[in-house]
Amino acid sequence: MAVLPRAEIDIPPSLVVSLLADQHPDLADRALRPAGHGWDNELFRLGPDLVVRLPRRQVADALMVAEQQWLPVITARLAVPTSAPLRCGVPGPGYPWHWSVSRWIEGESGITVPRARRLPAARPLARFLAEFQQPAPPGAPVSPVGRGGPLAARDDVLRDRLASLPNAPEGLLLRVWDEALAAPAWTRPDLWLHGDLHPANLVLGPGGVLAGVVDFGDLCSGDPATDLAAAWLVFDAAGRSVFRTELEALRPVDAATWARARGWAMSMGSALAASSDDAPEFLALGLEVLSAVLED
Repeated sequence: MAVLPRAEIDIPPSLVVSLLADQHPDLADRALRPAGHGWDNELFRLGPDLVVRLPRRQVADALMVAEQQWLPVITARLAVPTSAPLRCGVPGPGYPWHWSVSRWIEGESGITVPRARRLPAARPLARFLAEFQQPAPPGAPVSPVGRGGPLAARDDVLRDRLASLPNAPEGLLLRVWDEALAAPAWTRPDLWLHGDLHPANLVLGPGGVLAGVVDFGDLCSGDPATDLAAAWLVFDAAGRSVFRTELEALRPVDAATWARARGWAMSMGSALAASSDDAPEFLALGLEVLSAVLED
């Protein structure tokens, strides 16, 4: 089954230059070249230090607007660089959606770095979450796909996914899932969440250090366990231990929250394992995550 949505609009470099010339003319003469795409956005490198991010499908427009509204304020206090918008773009001739110019963060996508080599990112990622996951104000976005909400809403689909995976240890995984479902729910104020904190949204520098956190398209508020799933999404057992120890030194994290976080990791891992036939790196990530949740 394919996971990567098809682009709903063609975005040639000439269109990006036209939008820049119209809305941010001081940037329009910079060198521009394609820099890849993800689920939601096309990326264009703009000079040595910037990147233009433009939604490639309509559903991502609202996500871009939320990033533009909230991220510059939330991330201003963070030590770790992020893809928060530096300039905001609006619909223009030939392009119907909002778009942004962000800083270019030099390094490798974390998904291309083996798990064991991500260990140096464990402490700084824990510090990032301790700084980022602050109480969200009234009106903060709520995830349209339920991230930050109760795990029980994912019960049926997760069981179906596990049943569809030919070699998955379904019984062992369901035991972990049932433990996560049984954990007490988050009852404290909603916190800010990245919403999609997997390795492809981390930029790693030389030696595996954390250079930046990117792609806040799933920015939302709710249960911090959604982001703490990074313990299993990103790290091996050694890195997970460092990540958890560092985070607990910075703020209390109870056993119930870690149990829900492991459930969130299983939910995200099973989705990748069941739906990434056209994306080998994400298929491998999904299978790694399902193994990782059984290690603890």
